[in-house]
Order: sequence, then C-alpha cells, then structure tokens
Amino acid sequence: MPRPDAALAPTRIEFDAIGTRWSITTLGALPADASRAVDTRIEAFDLAWSRFRPDSLVSRIARKAGRYELPGEAGPLLDLYSVLAAATDGAVNPLVGRRLEHLGYGADYAFHATPDPAAVPRWGDAATWNGTHLVTLEPVLIDVGAAGKGYLVDLVAHVLADAGIDDFTIDAGGDIRQAGEVPARVALEHPLDPTLAIGVVELRDTALCASAVNRRAWGDDLHHVLDGRSGAPTREVLATWALAPAALEADGLASALFFTTHAELAERGVGIAFESLRLLRDGSVEATAAFDEVLFR
Repeated sequence: MPRPDAALAPTRIEFDAIGTRWSITTLGALPADASRAVDTRIEAFDLAWSRFRPDSLVSRIARKAGRYELPGEAGPLLDLYSVLAAATDGAVNPLVGRRLEHLGYGADYAFHATPDPAAVPRWGDAATWNGTHLVTLEPVLIDVGAAGKGYLVDLVAHVLADAGIDDFTIDAGGDIRQAGEVPARVALEHPLDPTLAIGVVELRDTALCASAVNRRAWGDDLHHVLDGRSGAPTREVLATWALAPAALEADGLASALFFTTHAELAERGVGIAFESLRLLRDGSVEATAAFDEVLFR
C-alpha cells in the first residue's frame, strides 16, 4: 500500500476496545483493510489476555494448573514483567488478578472488597516462564494491566506499518505511540483534576504512557495499582508518566515507578533508555530532563 501523501489532512477514528477509548490519527483516511486488521489484532489480544471473558486463555489458566503454550506475542510482554519484577523486588507482578477480583475489580465489576482477599502468588514461584511456555503450580489469574495496554498499542502500530502507514498517533486511554512527520502534543493530566494539565510534552517517534490511581478507583482508597508483595493498593504515588521507544516499555515502566524511582530502576539493570515523571501524594514532583522542561511552574 502506498504511503499516504504528506499533504493530506490528518484523519482521526475513535472506538472502544479492551475497556478503554482509543483513537488513531493518520494522514488521510485509514484504509478499510487496515482498519479490519486493527480490529482483528485487538480481538486476538483480548481473547488471549482478558481476565474479564471466560473464553480467554488467561481464564483457562486460572481454572487449572499446568503447562501452557502461549502465543508468540507473549515473549516480550512476560520478559518485561520478569525484568520489572526483579527490579521492584516483586512489586510488579502479573499474578495480581485474583487479588484484584477479591478487592472488587473483577469481571462482574462488583467494586466491593471481600473480607479475606487472596494473597498474591509470587511470579517465578507459582508460575514460571521459559520463553514459550508458562508452567503454573496452582491456578493463577494473570492480569497484564501493568504493561498489556501499552503492548497492544505497539502491536497495532505494527499493523499500521505493515499496511504502509508511516505517519500515525495511537492513543489508548493515555497510552500513546507516535510515528512519522507530524508530532503529537500531549497534555499531562493532573490526577486530581482532569480539567487541568501540569505540562505538555511533544512526541516524535516515541511512546508516552501514564498511570494514575484515579483512573480505576472505588471504595475506601481502593484502586487498580497493586503492590504484588503486599497485595495492597499503592499509597505514596498519585501518578506516573514514562517516555520510551515503545509503548510496552513505557507502560511497564510507568507502573514500576509507583514502587521505585527512575534512578533505582536504572541501577537495577532495567536496560531501557527512558524519561520519567512521578507526582507524589505529598505534592512533590520527581522529573527527569525531558519532563522537567515541559512542566508548568
């Protein structure tokens, strides 16, 4: 497929998928075959990784311990989880799904915590990943919310690139990847007031992912960002942002930043060049250079 002419006006499509609002902006209209390929890619990912549908691979793994062959896309995702689990002493853990259910964030969206929430199995103990197969010693409910949405943004970006579309911005509920000649200007939303921005960053051939405790919050200080060691929602950090070459990396790092600092992640050998911003509950801000220069003071 020929590359869209740079003189064409940007075209934006919006849709809902995996529980969030998406937009894809391209130069010229998104061809119908490319749009269908995007839908197919998202559906396949959801069928593998959604803990909210009973026919998913994740739900099958949750019902019975065993040895499971995972789709090829699993490699980069679970490899990153292993890296981040080691760098955060287990705080980032894809086995928090059952704990989230017991705290109220399950397929029924009850948002009501049970009296005795389940403990979180340890990644690498209750479940081991060898690059192709996952072996579980007990039924475990995987939740890839710490990096999965960003990864799906990357997979959709690959679909667009395969269709010859080189200029695009993909935004999946704040997980954003930009490519091509038209940069994207993105406001950094204040976690306590979505009508306010704390800064504006420009994206050029990079990814920006954000996470905040107000996005999925319910009950008495309950939200979706859990510490895999204690099983409790994190308290000290309100919001994080990460800039990285790919949205998988940016999403996973934004999650890890709830439990540790940029410097500690670098010291522990994460091996990814990234920029970061953390807004702490006490109002203080920790920002690397790329964010520090765009914050409103």
